[in-house]
Amino acid sequence: MTLFAATPPHAPPAVAASAPSQELGHFLRARRESLSAAAMGLARHGRVRTPGLRREEVAQLAGIGVTWYTKLEQGREVQPSRQAVEAIARALQCNDDELRHLLVLAGIKLDQPAPTLLDTPGCLHGQLLDKMLPYPAQMQSAAFDLLAANTAYERLMGVSLQQLPSLERNCLHMNLFNPQWQQVMRHEPQAVERMVAMFRAAYTQQSGDTAIAQRLDYFLAHSPVFRNAWERYQVRSPENNEKTFDHPLVGILHLRQTYWWSAPRSGMRMVVYLPVSDQDAEALDRLAALPAP
Repeated sequence: MTLFAATPPHAPPAVAASAPSQELGHFLRARRESLSAAAMGLARHGRVRTPGLRREEVAQLAGIGVTWYTKLEQGREVQPSRQAVEAIARALQCNDDELRHLLVLAGIKLDQPAPTLLDTPGCLHGQLLDKMLPYPAQMQSAAFDLLAANTAYERLMGVSLQQLPSLERNCLHMNLFNPQWQQVMRHEPQAVERMVAMFRAAYTQQSGDTAIAQRLDYFLAHSPVFRNAWERYQVRSPENNEKTFDHPLVGILHLRQTYWWSAPRSGMRMVVYLPVSDQDAEALDRLAALPAP
């Protein structure tokens, strides 16, 4: 039986998020300072005190004025064109995810319809999750809110969706604060950093979603790990990959995490975990025989 969770309420905001123009400036500076002038073939003379590229070098590579670019980095209210943002993204060697992030922060509308009531989990999604058995599967929002899960996923993670407090029905929250969840996930700093980068992309692309903003405020106020990763200003989109789980009764499982988008407009997606080997498939069969959490 698939269980659904309502959109969780959150604690009152504790840390105010930056305005888009300030976020744009922070991202540009962090990206600029992460690049190597030598690796990009830029000649340097004398002592270099600035980490990464200079603002003048970014402006030159992008074909824009350094004064105007400086205003962008300082978070001033500047209205850049799409062409200018794309030129800056090329100069800073941004990937597609980072380019979309910059465009949204710059106030440039992307071709993305507004979410509708059909973009919420319903009985059809529940039937689909149940059809995935014995494979663990869950439905999550772009911000990792755990919207629905089948019994295999609940057994794998050792949680009951209905019994979880609303604030905890979020995969990133559990990775940050729940020791049992961290043990099953074989907690790795790189995994949390990837999730924070995906969360930043969701936060930017759905800037009008107050639930995501409140979730961000909670993470900033209560998790030093999240704050450190957030300050790196990285963005990325979900990618299929292999994950290792350490279940207290079944043992080690190697599963291939695959994403399936149910409602791209809202970012809602189904995540299915497929066995990598025959041994992992047998482990999932043993998992199915366990009592529900």
